[in-house]
Amino acid sequence: MKTSNVLLLILVLLYINASTEWPTHTVCKEDNLEIHYKSCDPQQDFSFSIDHCSDVATHTFNIRAAAILRHSIKELYVKLEMIINGKTVLTYSETLCGPGHSKLIFCGMKKGEHFHYEGPVTLGIKEIPQGDYTLSAKLTNQDHVTVACADFTVKNYLDY
Repeated sequence: MKTSNVLLLILVLLYINASTEWPTHTVCKEDNLEIHYKSCDPQQDFSFSIDHCSDVATHTFNIRAAAILRHSIKELYVKLEMIINGKTVLTYSETLCGPGHSKLIFCGMKKGEHFHYEGPVTLGIKEIPQGDYTLSAKLTNQDHVTVACADFTVKNYLDY
């Protein structure tokens, strides 16, 4: 019995190593809005969810995100790109953690710690652009190493 359990574990680990990409996760899917994401970090997936799809169209909404950190966060930078038909049409970057910047709950976390955030997020935009597009999000630390990376597919047919 123990030999079969060990063999099964080895097969699962080999399958995981043979996989070339992470699965696509559904954040939400309602009448006029769908959001999916896939980790673009080949070594780590993460969890992300929101309370209600329709909340995204509001100014502030609640999210949940979690991951095991593979790298420490003394400084943290985010870069967002909106991609339509394979072309980057909008780029945004900001420092989230670092000298002179407000401390967020995950600033100062160490490699191997469990990152978990549950609470409000404000996008700072009045409406989500209509259409089908990709939002690429990449978080890097002080060593320019990827802490988390995801491509969000958005299909928005909401009529504001």
